[in-house]
Amino acid sequence: MKKTFTISEVSKLTEIPISTLRYYENLELIVPKRNEKNYRMYTLDDLNWIHFIRRAKATGMTLQKIIKYAKLREQGNQTIDERLAILNEQEAILNLEKNKILEHIDFIENKKSLYDSLLREINKSEHI
Repeated sequence: MKKTFTISEVSKLTEIPISTLRYYENLELIVPKRNEKNYRMYTLDDLNWIHFIRRAKATGMTLQKIIKYAKLREQGNQTIDERLAILNEQEAILNLEKNKILEHIDFIENKKSLYDSLLREINKSEHI
């Protein structure tokens, strides 16, 4: 028998609020099995999928894109190219953001370098 988890256990393990897990279920992003008492029973596969959702969101991927990805995933291996396209698009977005951040870091480093030079000049003139 496969190990299963309740919604509260999944919430603790993933640090995702129960309300968010229910919201994802309403969006059909996650579809946990139900036991004889109609309680949600999550599997390790569900936990892995929730981890993917969480990481995709952390990259800035929209829920709409994640839903599209999920629907493609449900269709099987014939949609791998389409899923790769979604991931490639998100990677391109992240690379643009990374480049902007690197430009900001360069700006800060250049400004700090200027101040370091000014401080050295000030210290030299005070010791003369």
